[in-house]
Amino acid sequence: MKTLIRIEELGIFGLSIILFAQTTFAWWWFPLLLLAPDISMVGYLANPRIGAAVYNLFHHKAVAVGCIIAGYLLSMPWAGLAGIIMLGHAAMDRLLGFGLKYPDSFHHTHLGQIGQY
Repeated sequence: MKTLIRIEELGIFGLSIILFAQTTFAWWWFPLLLLAPDISMVGYLANPRIGAAVYNLFHHKAVAVGCIIAGYLLSMPWAGLAGIIMLGHAAMDRLLGFGLKYPDSFHHTHLGQIGQY
């Protein structure tokens, strides 16, 4: 099952690259911004509950898709770019075994404990 999930996430990461290629942004924006959603970890400075909520907001694929759709419908390319980056980043994280966080600990994710996926 782990291999199947990783293949799925690799496909979603590839989709994010294809979606990015359809934008008018220079190619270097994609690698430059790919790790930007991890800035959301700053929420953990407050406490694990707030940290998990902020982290999960920036790593949830439905939020990413919503940004992509809003960017397209509202002619807001930066919103679409944010969604594409979030989608690619979330897929990359899950490919590496990092999942959405539970509010008790940064290491407790929906994929299990970090490092045990």
